[in-house]
Amino acid sequence: MRQVGAIGMAGLAFAMPLSAAADPVAFDVVPLGVEGGVVEGSTSAWFIARQGQEQGLACDAGTLVPGIRAAIAKGGFPAGTRASDVLHRRIGAYLITHPHLDHVAGLVMVSPDDSAKPILALPEVNAALAADYFNWSAWPNMGDRGKPPLLSRYRYQDLEAGGVAAPVAETGLTVTAYPLSHGGALSTAFLIRSGDEAMLCMGDTGPDAVEHSTRLETLWQAVAPLVRAGHLRAIVIETSYPDPRKDSELFGHLTPSWLHRELNRLAVLAGGKARLKGLPVVIGHIKPSVDGAGPVVATIARQLAEGDGPPVRYVIAEQGVGLHF
Repeated sequence: MRQVGAIGMAGLAFAMPLSAAADPVAFDVVPLGVEGGVVEGSTSAWFIARQGQEQGLACDAGTLVPGIRAAIAKGGFPAGTRASDVLHRRIGAYLITHPHLDHVAGLVMVSPDDSAKPILALPEVNAALAADYFNWSAWPNMGDRGKPPLLSRYRYQDLEAGGVAAPVAETGLTVTAYPLSHGGALSTAFLIRSGDEAMLCMGDTGPDAVEHSTRLETLWQAVAPLVRAGHLRAIVIETSYPDPRKDSELFGHLTPSWLHRELNRLAVLAGGKARLKGLPVVIGHIKPSVDGAGPVVATIARQLAEGDGPPVRYVIAEQGVGLHF
């Protein structure tokens, strides 16, 4: 079994520098932003690279420079790394799950000082970035579409939903996009592959039963064969609110009880709960209160550990602390 942090409760790990894994590591992951709003500086962003490779991608970009600085301070990137090195060289592309501000604010703010790179997303997401942000009203047009003049710092690359895996710049990774339902808005799950190995980086999503959708079911069907074969290394997923919370007030998000139900559906498709034993499920997008995230994180951690989901290994992501799967 891969080691993923230190165990805080049964079946739960809190992010910390990881010990050597029993299996060869496939992915290096650095959480650049792990919260779901309220406070700026740690909203959703994940650096993902092939194990040992310098250049990777950013899955969402709600926070960039503050998250990069936190990761350098906490050892998420090698000693001596400069923030500009990460921004200009290590991040070779952006995968954007949806255009809500807490997932793109870092991208918009840093764009005048960024290096040229592609933005990979579903067509509707790229269209929103061009129309709503890079439009010479909210911000200069740093893209290669939309209102002229086009500064073309970023190249929009549209992904076909569930289509053929697309190569991601020079990262050695490929990606397939799967739509998610997020309170009436479109979001995305990215299936990221390094050779035969894969991981999921998921944007905001509500449960199918509440969203009146089959999008999570479609995603689980797509990744179940990878679970059965032992090639799904990790799932990065949100759990925004603790239980109890009314379904009418989820606003396209998950709670621990709903996450357990969704993972149980994946387990059925994969051949039983035992198939998911030890699978790292990395929790992000926890919505803090204005007084701090600690009590909310502790409650969600306890509810995840005490729930009736499959025997996965929950990992509460910490900004800047590297993970390896």
